Amino acid sequence: MRLTVIGTGYVGAVHAACMAETGHEVLGVDVDEERIAALAAGRPPFHEPGLSAMLQRTVATGRLRFTTSMAEAARFAGTHFVCVGTPQRPESGAADLRHVEAAVDALAPGLRSAGHDGALVVGKSTVPVGTADRLAARLCDSGADVAWNPEFLREGSAVQDTLRPERIVAGVRSAQAEARLRAVYAPLVAAGAPFIATDTVTAELVKVASNSFLATKISFINAMAEICDVTGADVLTLAAAMGADSRIGPNFLTPGLGFGGSCLPKDIRAFAARAEEIGRGESVAFLRQVDEINTRQRRRTIALAERFVGGSFAGRSVAVLGAAFKPGSDDVRDSPALAVAETVRRRGARVRVHDPEAVDNARAAFPDLQYALDVTKACEQADVVLHLTEWPQYQELDPAALAAVVRTPVMVDARNTLDARAWHSAGWRLSAPGRPRLG
Repeated sequence: MRLTVIGTGYVGAVHAACMAETGHEVLGVDVDEERIAALAAGRPPFHEPGLSAMLQRTVATGRLRFTTSMAEAARFAGTHFVCVGTPQRPESGAADLRHVEAAVDALAPGLRSAGHDGALVVGKSTVPVGTADRLAARLCDSGADVAWNPEFLREGSAVQDTLRPERIVAGVRSAQAEARLRAVYAPLVAAGAPFIATDTVTAELVKVASNSFLATKISFINAMAEICDVTGADVLTLAAAMGADSRIGPNFLTPGLGFGGSCLPKDIRAFAARAEEIGRGESVAFLRQVDEINTRQRRRTIALAERFVGGSFAGRSVAVLGAAFKPGSDDVRDSPALAVAETVRRRGARVRVHDPEAVDNARAAFPDLQYALDVTKACEQADVVLHLTEWPQYQELDPAALAAVVRTPVMVDARNTLDARAWHSAGWRLSAPGRPRLG
Protein backbone atom coordinates (compact mmCIF):
# COMPACT_ATOMS: atom_id res chain seq x y z
CA MET A 1 0.00 0.00 0.00
CA ARG A 2 0.91 3.64 -0.33
CA LEU A 3 0.91 5.65 2.89
CA THR A 4 1.92 9.11 4.01
CA VAL A 5 3.21 10.03 7.46
CA ILE A 6 2.63 13.69 8.28
CA GLY A 7 5.05 14.93 10.91
CA THR A 8 8.50 13.34 11.10
CA GLY A 9 9.37 13.90 14.73
CA TYR A 10 9.90 11.01 17.08
CA VAL A 11 6.65 9.14 16.38
CA GLY A 12 6.45 9.98 12.70
CA ALA A 13 10.01 9.14 11.72
CA VAL A 14 9.82 5.76 13.46
CA HIS A 15 6.39 4.98 12.00
CA ALA A 16 7.45 5.92 8.47
CA ALA A 17 10.59 3.79 8.56
CA CYS A 18 8.83 0.80 10.11
CA MET A 19 5.93 0.91 7.66
CA ALA A 20 8.42 0.96 4.79
CA GLU A 21 10.27 -1.92 6.44
CA THR A 22 7.08 -4.00 6.35
CA GLY A 23 6.75 -3.44 2.61
CA HIS A 24 4.60 -0.35 2.16
CA GLU A 25 5.52 2.64 -0.01
CA VAL A 26 5.78 5.57 2.37
CA LEU A 27 6.09 9.32 1.93
CA GLY A 28 7.13 11.27 5.02
CA VAL A 29 5.98 14.90 5.20
CA ASP A 30 7.23 17.78 7.32
CA VAL A 31 7.55 21.56 7.14
CA ASP A 32 11.12 21.40 8.49
CA GLU A 33 13.34 21.33 5.40
CA GLU A 34 16.52 20.49 7.32
CA ARG A 35 14.85 17.54 9.02
CA ILE A 36 13.50 16.26 5.72
CA ALA A 37 16.95 16.48 4.12
CA ALA A 38 18.53 14.61 7.04
CA LEU A 39 15.93 11.85 6.97
CA ALA A 40 16.26 11.48 3.21
CA ALA A 41 19.99 10.94 3.78
CA GLY A 42 19.22 8.27 6.40
CA ARG A 43 20.08 10.45 9.41
CA PRO A 44 17.42 10.53 12.14
CA PRO A 45 17.23 13.83 14.07
CA PHE A 46 17.35 11.98 17.41
CA HIS A 47 18.96 8.93 18.95
CA GLU A 48 16.87 5.76 18.71
CA PRO A 49 18.49 2.31 18.53
CA GLY A 50 18.05 0.65 15.15
CA LEU A 51 16.39 3.59 13.42
CA SER A 52 19.37 4.92 11.46
CA ALA A 53 20.09 1.57 9.81
CA MET A 54 16.41 1.08 8.98
CA LEU A 55 16.15 4.55 7.46
CA GLN A 56 19.18 3.97 5.28
CA ARG A 57 17.88 0.57 4.19
CA THR A 58 14.34 1.65 3.33
CA VAL A 59 15.41 4.89 1.63
CA ALA A 60 17.84 2.90 -0.51
CA THR A 61 15.05 0.55 -1.66
CA GLY A 62 12.91 3.50 -2.74
CA ARG A 63 10.04 2.47 -0.46
CA LEU A 64 10.63 5.50 1.76
CA ARG A 65 10.82 9.09 0.55
CA PHE A 66 10.38 12.49 2.19
CA THR A 67 8.88 15.80 1.11
CA THR A 68 7.75 19.18 2.39
CA SER A 69 4.78 19.29 0.01
CA MET A 70 1.36 18.48 1.43
CA ALA A 71 -0.09 18.59 -2.08
CA GLU A 72 2.33 15.85 -3.12
CA ALA A 73 1.27 13.83 -0.07
CA ALA A 74 -2.41 14.11 -1.02
CA ARG A 75 -1.65 12.87 -4.54
CA PHE A 76 0.67 10.09 -3.38
CA ALA A 77 -1.68 8.02 -1.21
CA GLY A 78 -5.18 7.58 0.12
CA THR A 79 -4.11 6.74 3.68
CA HIS A 80 -2.49 9.49 5.76
CA PHE A 81 -1.08 9.09 9.28
CA VAL A 82 -0.96 12.32 11.31
CA CYS A 83 1.96 12.20 13.77
CA VAL A 84 2.49 15.82 14.74
CA GLY A 85 3.06 16.99 18.30
CA THR A 86 0.42 18.01 20.82
CA PRO A 87 2.35 20.09 23.36
CA GLN A 88 0.98 21.26 26.67
CA ARG A 89 -0.72 24.64 26.90
CA PRO A 90 1.22 26.48 29.63
CA GLU A 91 -1.79 28.31 30.99
CA SER A 92 -4.01 25.26 31.53
CA GLY A 93 -2.10 22.03 31.00
CA ALA A 94 -4.51 21.10 28.19
CA ALA A 95 -3.23 19.66 24.92
CA ASP A 96 -2.47 22.20 22.19
CA LEU A 97 -4.02 20.85 18.98
CA ARG A 98 -2.88 23.62 16.66
CA HIS A 99 -0.34 21.41 14.88
CA VAL A 100 -2.87 18.61 14.36
CA GLU A 101 -5.48 20.99 13.05
CA ALA A 102 -2.96 22.74 10.79
CA ALA A 103 -1.85 19.42 9.31
CA VAL A 104 -5.42 18.35 8.57
CA ASP A 105 -6.35 21.74 7.14
CA ALA A 106 -3.27 21.71 4.88
CA LEU A 107 -4.06 18.21 3.64
CA ALA A 108 -7.77 18.77 3.01
CA PRO A 109 -7.59 20.79 -0.27
CA GLY A 110 -5.44 18.13 -1.89
CA LEU A 111 -7.77 15.35 -0.81
CA ARG A 112 -10.66 16.99 -2.65
CA SER A 113 -8.74 16.96 -5.94
CA ALA A 114 -6.53 13.88 -5.55
CA GLY A 115 -9.11 11.43 -6.84
CA HIS A 116 -8.40 8.68 -4.32
CA ASP A 117 -11.34 6.43 -3.57
CA GLY A 118 -12.18 7.36 0.01
CA ALA A 119 -9.15 8.94 1.65
CA LEU A 120 -8.52 7.97 5.28
CA VAL A 121 -6.83 10.34 7.73
CA VAL A 122 -5.46 8.35 10.68
CA GLY A 123 -4.41 10.16 13.82
CA LYS A 124 -1.54 8.78 15.87
CA SER A 125 -0.93 11.87 18.00
CA THR A 126 -1.99 11.80 21.65
CA VAL A 127 -5.14 13.94 21.82
CA PRO A 128 -8.09 14.73 24.09
CA VAL A 129 -11.07 12.42 23.74
CA GLY A 130 -13.42 13.72 21.04
CA THR A 131 -10.70 15.08 18.75
CA ALA A 132 -11.38 12.65 15.88
CA ASP A 133 -14.99 13.75 15.67
CA ARG A 134 -13.99 17.41 15.55
CA LEU A 135 -11.44 16.71 12.81
CA ALA A 136 -14.00 14.75 10.82
CA ALA A 137 -16.17 17.88 10.80
CA ARG A 138 -13.23 19.88 9.43
CA LEU A 139 -12.78 17.30 6.66
CA CYS A 140 -16.45 16.84 5.77
CA ASP A 141 -16.13 18.69 2.42
CA SER A 142 -13.15 16.56 1.36
CA GLY A 143 -14.94 13.22 1.51
CA ALA A 144 -12.24 11.79 3.80
CA ASP A 145 -12.89 9.55 6.78
CA VAL A 146 -11.06 9.85 10.10
CA ALA A 147 -9.68 7.06 12.30
CA TRP A 148 -7.51 7.02 15.42
CA ASN A 149 -4.58 4.66 15.88
CA PRO A 150 -2.66 5.71 19.02
CA GLU A 151 1.04 4.96 19.37
CA PHE A 152 2.46 3.16 22.40
CA LEU A 153 6.16 3.73 21.83
CA ARG A 154 8.86 3.73 24.47
CA GLU A 155 11.87 5.88 23.66
CA GLY A 156 14.86 3.60 23.38
CA SER A 157 12.81 0.67 22.03
CA ALA A 158 10.45 2.41 19.61
CA VAL A 159 11.48 0.39 16.55
CA GLN A 160 10.79 -2.89 18.33
CA ASP A 161 7.57 -1.51 19.79
CA THR A 162 6.37 -0.66 16.27
CA LEU A 163 7.38 -3.88 14.56
CA ARG A 164 6.35 -6.15 17.45
CA PRO A 165 3.56 -4.24 19.20
CA GLU A 166 1.76 -5.60 22.25
CA ARG A 167 -1.47 -4.36 20.64
CA ILE A 168 -2.70 -2.34 17.69
CA VAL A 169 -5.68 -0.17 18.57
CA ALA A 170 -7.79 1.05 15.66
CA GLY A 171 -10.54 3.52 16.43
CA VAL A 172 -12.77 3.68 13.35
CA ARG A 173 -16.02 5.23 12.16
CA SER A 174 -16.74 2.78 9.34
CA ALA A 175 -16.14 -0.79 8.21
CA GLN A 176 -14.11 0.56 5.31
CA ALA A 177 -11.71 2.35 7.66
CA GLU A 178 -11.25 -0.81 9.74
CA ALA A 179 -10.52 -2.85 6.60
CA ARG A 180 -7.96 -0.24 5.48
CA LEU A 181 -6.11 -0.32 8.79
CA ARG A 182 -6.20 -4.11 8.91
CA ALA A 183 -4.51 -4.09 5.50
CA VAL A 184 -1.87 -1.61 6.69
CA TYR A 185 -1.00 -3.74 9.70
CA ALA A 186 -1.48 -7.14 8.08
CA PRO A 187 2.25 -8.07 8.32
CA LEU A 188 2.31 -7.26 12.04
CA VAL A 189 -0.97 -9.05 12.74
CA ALA A 190 0.32 -12.10 10.84
CA ALA A 191 3.33 -12.09 13.18
CA GLY A 192 1.03 -12.23 16.20
CA ALA A 193 0.14 -8.63 17.10
CA PRO A 194 -3.41 -8.34 18.52
CA PHE A 195 -5.65 -5.99 16.53
CA ILE A 196 -8.28 -4.24 18.64
CA ALA A 197 -10.98 -2.46 16.62
CA THR A 198 -13.14 0.07 18.46
CA ASP A 199 -14.69 3.51 18.07
CA THR A 200 -12.54 6.63 17.85
CA VAL A 201 -13.31 8.00 21.33
CA THR A 202 -12.30 4.74 22.98
CA ALA A 203 -9.08 4.63 20.95
CA GLU A 204 -8.25 8.19 22.00
CA LEU A 205 -8.95 7.32 25.62
CA VAL A 206 -6.82 4.14 25.58
CA LYS A 207 -3.61 6.12 25.16
CA VAL A 208 -4.19 8.70 27.88
CA ALA A 209 -5.65 6.11 30.25
CA SER A 210 -2.61 3.84 29.75
CA ASN A 211 -0.13 6.64 30.37
CA SER A 212 -2.08 7.83 33.40
CA PHE A 213 -2.00 4.34 34.90
CA LEU A 214 1.76 4.01 34.34
CA ALA A 215 2.38 7.44 35.85
CA THR A 216 0.25 6.49 38.85
CA LYS A 217 2.23 3.30 39.38
CA ILE A 218 5.53 5.22 39.34
CA SER A 219 4.27 7.87 41.75
CA PHE A 220 2.79 5.22 44.05
CA ILE A 221 6.10 3.46 44.59
CA ASN A 222 7.82 6.82 45.09
CA ALA A 223 5.25 7.67 47.74
CA MET A 224 6.12 4.34 49.39
CA ALA A 225 9.81 5.34 49.24
CA GLU A 226 8.94 8.46 51.21
CA ILE A 227 7.30 6.27 53.87
CA CYS A 228 10.32 3.96 53.87
CA ASP A 229 12.65 6.89 54.46
CA VAL A 230 10.81 7.65 57.69
CA THR A 231 10.25 4.11 58.92
CA GLY A 232 13.56 2.54 57.91
CA ALA A 233 11.96 -0.01 55.57
CA ASP A 234 13.65 -0.96 52.27
CA VAL A 235 11.60 0.15 49.26
CA LEU A 236 13.39 -2.19 46.83
CA THR A 237 12.37 -5.23 48.86
CA LEU A 238 8.90 -3.76 49.18
CA ALA A 239 8.66 -3.25 45.40
CA ALA A 240 9.93 -6.76 44.68
CA ALA A 241 7.40 -8.29 47.04
CA MET A 242 4.57 -6.24 45.56
CA GLY A 243 5.66 -6.97 41.99
CA ALA A 244 5.65 -10.72 42.64
CA ASP A 245 1.86 -10.46 42.81
CA SER A 246 0.63 -11.20 39.27
CA ARG A 247 -2.16 -8.68 39.72
CA ILE A 248 0.41 -5.92 40.23
CA GLY A 249 3.55 -6.96 38.33
CA PRO A 250 7.06 -5.52 38.69
CA ASN A 251 7.14 -3.08 35.77
CA PHE A 252 7.13 0.63 36.65
CA LEU A 253 7.71 -0.15 40.33
CA THR A 254 11.27 1.16 40.48
CA PRO A 255 11.46 4.01 42.99
CA GLY A 256 13.60 7.00 42.14
CA LEU A 257 13.67 10.43 40.59
CA GLY A 258 10.34 9.99 38.81
CA PHE A 259 9.16 10.30 35.23
CA GLY A 260 9.83 13.01 32.68
CA GLY A 261 9.98 13.26 28.91
CA SER A 262 7.45 14.46 26.40
CA CYS A 263 4.63 12.01 27.22
CA LEU A 264 3.74 11.10 30.78
CA PRO A 265 3.85 14.57 32.42
CA LYS A 266 2.09 16.24 29.51
CA ASP A 267 -0.48 13.51 29.03
CA ILE A 268 -1.69 13.30 32.62
CA ARG A 269 -2.08 17.08 32.78
CA ALA A 270 -3.95 17.16 29.48
CA PHE A 271 -6.19 14.29 30.58
CA ALA A 272 -7.04 16.06 33.83
CA ALA A 273 -7.80 19.26 31.91
CA ARG A 274 -10.04 17.44 29.41
CA ALA A 275 -11.88 15.63 32.21
CA GLU A 276 -12.69 18.99 33.75
CA GLU A 277 -13.94 20.28 30.38
CA ILE A 278 -16.44 17.42 30.09
CA GLY A 279 -17.57 17.77 33.70
CA ARG A 280 -15.73 14.77 35.11
CA GLY A 281 -12.73 16.40 36.72
CA GLU A 282 -13.37 14.57 39.99
CA SER A 283 -12.99 11.22 38.20
CA VAL A 284 -9.28 11.81 37.64
CA ALA A 285 -8.58 14.28 40.44
CA PHE A 286 -5.95 11.86 41.75
CA LEU A 287 -3.78 12.68 38.71
CA ARG A 288 -3.00 16.07 40.26
CA GLN A 289 -1.52 14.24 43.23
CA VAL A 290 0.33 11.82 40.93
CA ASP A 291 1.90 14.85 39.25
CA GLU A 292 2.81 16.45 42.59
CA ILE A 293 4.40 13.28 43.97
CA ASN A 294 6.46 12.99 40.80
CA THR A 295 7.66 16.59 40.93
CA ARG A 296 8.45 16.24 44.63
CA GLN A 297 11.08 13.57 43.91
CA ARG A 298 13.25 16.22 42.30
CA ARG A 299 13.07 18.40 45.39
CA ARG A 300 13.80 15.42 47.64
CA THR A 301 16.91 14.53 45.62
CA ILE A 302 18.17 18.09 45.81
CA ALA A 303 17.57 18.25 49.57
CA LEU A 304 19.40 14.96 50.12
CA ALA A 305 22.41 16.10 48.12
CA GLU A 306 22.44 19.43 49.94
CA ARG A 307 22.62 17.67 53.30
CA PHE A 308 25.59 15.66 52.04
CA VAL A 309 27.52 18.88 51.32
CA GLY A 310 26.85 20.50 54.67
CA GLY A 311 23.61 22.34 53.95
CA SER A 312 24.72 24.61 51.10
CA PHE A 313 25.77 24.11 47.49
CA ALA A 314 27.63 27.42 47.39
CA GLY A 315 31.17 26.82 46.14
CA ARG A 316 30.67 23.06 45.91
CA SER A 317 31.50 20.83 42.95
CA VAL A 318 28.71 18.49 41.88
CA ALA A 319 28.95 15.70 39.29
CA VAL A 320 25.73 14.67 37.53
CA LEU A 321 25.52 11.29 35.81
CA GLY A 322 22.76 11.53 33.24
CA ALA A 323 21.00 14.24 31.26
CA ALA A 324 18.42 12.37 29.15
CA PHE A 325 15.03 11.82 30.75
CA LYS A 326 15.57 8.06 30.38
CA PRO A 327 18.33 5.71 29.17
CA GLY A 328 18.43 4.76 25.50
CA SER A 329 17.44 8.25 24.38
CA ASP A 330 18.96 11.68 23.81
CA ASP A 331 15.65 13.37 24.66
CA VAL A 332 16.02 16.01 27.38
CA ARG A 333 12.46 17.34 27.33
CA ASP A 334 11.23 17.69 30.92
CA SER A 335 14.29 15.74 32.06
CA PRO A 336 14.27 15.25 35.85
CA ALA A 337 18.07 14.95 35.73
CA LEU A 338 18.56 18.35 34.13
CA ALA A 339 15.92 19.97 36.33
CA VAL A 340 17.91 18.83 39.37
CA ALA A 341 21.24 19.84 37.83
CA GLU A 342 20.04 23.34 36.95
CA THR A 343 18.53 23.92 40.41
CA VAL A 344 21.78 22.85 42.07
CA ARG A 345 23.70 25.23 39.79
CA ARG A 346 21.41 28.11 40.68
CA ARG A 347 22.11 27.45 44.33
CA GLY A 348 25.78 28.12 43.81
CA ALA A 349 27.38 24.82 42.81
CA ARG A 350 29.70 24.17 39.92
CA VAL A 351 27.85 21.38 38.08
CA ARG A 352 29.43 19.11 35.50
CA VAL A 353 27.10 16.76 33.59
CA HIS A 354 27.86 13.54 31.73
CA ASP A 355 25.53 11.54 29.46
CA PRO A 356 26.37 8.91 26.82
CA GLU A 357 24.01 10.42 24.20
CA ALA A 358 22.30 13.61 25.33
CA VAL A 359 25.13 16.11 25.95
CA ASP A 360 24.48 18.13 22.78
CA ASN A 361 20.75 18.45 23.46
CA ALA A 362 21.39 19.20 27.12
CA ARG A 363 23.91 21.92 26.29
CA ALA A 364 21.42 23.55 23.92
CA ALA A 365 18.70 23.52 26.60
CA PHE A 366 20.90 24.38 29.61
CA PRO A 367 23.98 26.23 28.35
CA ASP A 368 25.01 27.44 31.83
CA LEU A 369 25.79 23.91 33.02
CA GLN A 370 29.20 22.39 32.37
CA TYR A 371 29.50 19.14 30.42
CA ALA A 372 32.01 16.32 30.16
CA LEU A 373 32.28 13.56 27.57
CA ASP A 374 33.99 11.25 30.06
CA VAL A 375 32.59 10.10 33.42
CA THR A 376 35.97 10.50 35.12
CA LYS A 377 36.26 14.12 33.95
CA ALA A 378 32.74 14.83 35.17
CA CYS A 379 33.60 13.50 38.63
CA GLU A 380 37.02 15.08 39.15
CA GLN A 381 37.16 16.78 42.57
CA ALA A 382 33.41 16.42 43.05
CA ASP A 383 32.01 16.94 46.54
CA VAL A 384 29.00 14.77 45.67
CA VAL A 385 27.99 12.63 42.68
CA LEU A 386 24.34 12.49 41.62
CA HIS A 387 23.21 9.44 39.63
CA LEU A 388 20.15 10.80 37.82
CA THR A 389 19.63 8.75 34.63
CA GLU A 390 19.92 4.98 34.86
CA TRP A 391 22.17 4.30 31.87
CA PRO A 392 23.63 0.77 32.07
CA GLN A 393 27.11 2.27 31.65
CA TYR A 394 26.81 3.80 35.12
CA GLN A 395 25.99 0.46 36.69
CA GLU A 396 29.26 -0.86 35.25
CA LEU A 397 31.45 1.87 36.77
CA ASP A 398 34.31 0.86 39.06
CA PRO A 399 33.53 2.48 42.45
CA ALA A 400 37.15 2.24 43.62
CA ALA A 401 38.49 3.92 40.48
CA LEU A 402 35.95 6.71 40.74
CA ALA A 403 36.67 7.20 44.43
CA ALA A 404 40.24 8.09 43.46
CA VAL A 405 39.17 11.14 41.42
CA VAL A 406 36.42 12.73 43.54
CA ARG A 407 37.08 15.06 46.46
CA THR A 408 34.53 13.28 48.66
CA PRO A 409 33.21 9.77 47.86
CA VAL A 410 29.52 10.56 48.31
CA MET A 411 26.85 9.23 45.94
CA VAL A 412 23.15 9.99 45.69
CA ASP A 413 21.68 7.13 43.66
CA ALA A 414 18.43 8.82 42.72
CA ARG A 415 17.53 5.95 40.37
CA ASN A 416 18.08 3.09 42.83
CA THR A 417 19.98 0.97 40.30
CA LEU A 418 23.56 0.96 41.61
CA ASP A 419 24.96 -1.90 43.71
CA ALA A 420 24.92 -0.12 47.06
CA ARG A 421 27.10 -2.65 48.88
CA ALA A 422 29.79 -2.58 46.18
CA TRP A 423 30.00 1.21 46.38
CA HIS A 424 30.04 1.12 50.18
CA SER A 425 32.83 -1.46 50.15
CA ALA A 426 34.85 0.91 47.95
CA GLY A 427 34.60 3.63 50.58
CA TRP A 428 31.54 5.54 49.37
CA ARG A 429 28.70 6.96 51.40
CA LEU A 430 25.66 6.15 49.31
CA SER A 431 22.03 7.13 49.72
CA ALA A 432 19.01 6.24 47.59
CA PRO A 433 15.29 7.02 47.95
CA GLY A 434 13.55 4.66 50.32
CA ARG A 435 16.65 2.67 51.27
CA PRO A 436 18.72 2.50 54.45
CA ARG A 437 21.80 4.70 54.04
CA LEU A 438 25.17 3.00 53.74
CA GLY A 439 28.13 4.87 55.14
